[in-house]
Amino acid sequence: DFLQPFSDAIKLFTKEQAYLNYSNHIFYYFSPVLSFMLSLMIWMVIPYYFNLIVFNMGVLFFLCCMSLGVYTVMIAGWSSNTNYSLLGGLRAVAQTISYEVSLILIMLSSIILIMDFNLLKFSNYQMLIWFMIMMFPLSLCFMSSLMAETN
Repeated sequence: DFLQPFSDAIKLFTKEQAYLNYSNHIFYYFSPVLSFMLSLMIWMVIPYYFNLIVFNMGVLFFLCCMSLGVYTVMIAGWSSNTNYSLLGGLRAVAQTISYEVSLILIMLSSIILIMDFNLLKFSNYQMLIWFMIMMFPLSLCFMSSLMAETN
């Protein structure tokens, strides 16, 4: 179980590369790279006490990076120059946007309690009672929206 990710990485990098004849190669190969970079940028918002960086608009940065992921899916579907990939990409974009709206509205309910976009203050406010317990039905909706957001 421990070596499974390493064997998957070796298998991925040693596979024969398939080239599409009519694709836009640059966009086709760099849209997953851009998506990976966006997912790494989201890690900057996690509040650490030893980091000495206070990200005042952390929630807004999180939402912006999550919504930019829609463009990478759309570019990946478009750049292959096939109709089925384009339709699949548009379907995935529509699903992602619809779950993003519910995710933002659920996050807005906890932002109203705090009246700040700082995630460090968000964690400080939960010292006495967790928001997950206080807003239990909304936290279940939030978890299902997060799962659907990651496709």
